[in-house]
Amino acid sequence: MFMKFIAAAIVSILAIAGSAQQGHAASAREIDQGVDATLERFYGKVKGARELAAKARGVLVFPTVVKGGIGVGAEYGEGALRVGGRTAGYYNTVSGSIGFQLGIESRSILILFMTDKAFENFRKVNGWNIGVDGSVAILNLGAGASIDVNNVTDPVIGFILDPKGLMYNLTLEGSKISRIEK
Repeated sequence: MFMKFIAAAIVSILAIAGSAQQGHAASAREIDQGVDATLERFYGKVKGARELAAKARGVLVFPTVVKGGIGVGAEYGEGALRVGGRTAGYYNTVSGSIGFQLGIESRSILILFMTDKAFENFRKVNGWNIGVDGSVAILNLGAGASIDVNNVTDPVIGFILDPKGLMYNLTLEGSKISRIEK
């Protein structure tokens, strides 16, 4: 019985990851449009966000990251790296999890590289693992949040948005980010 459960869980993960990678694979144009919309939503929700992004060496945006599972979960999304406001490459994010979970959810992820060293460390590795190759400080901001760009000292910071706004008390640990061709 236990082996049937494990087999069903593995099939679920593969189905979710496979459909996200193949059935929903976006074109470069679609990813860029999603990135633009996500950035505008972020700028509208957080005062100071536009200024913070302008100070970043690079901004990695995943407009739609889908997570789903039954006991065992998988997460997948595609996005773009922006440097100086222009797309400098396309990336995907993949992660898996074990624990009580049921259903599917969607969110957006923004990762800002604030120092040259952090940005170069990200770009030189294909298959950047959050928590192994670099840490991402998730900024916890409430409703009507604002950022004082002079007080941000972390080399890599992240924001997670759901359809209603900023999410907090979440982590990106264990996510793997890889460059993809579009």
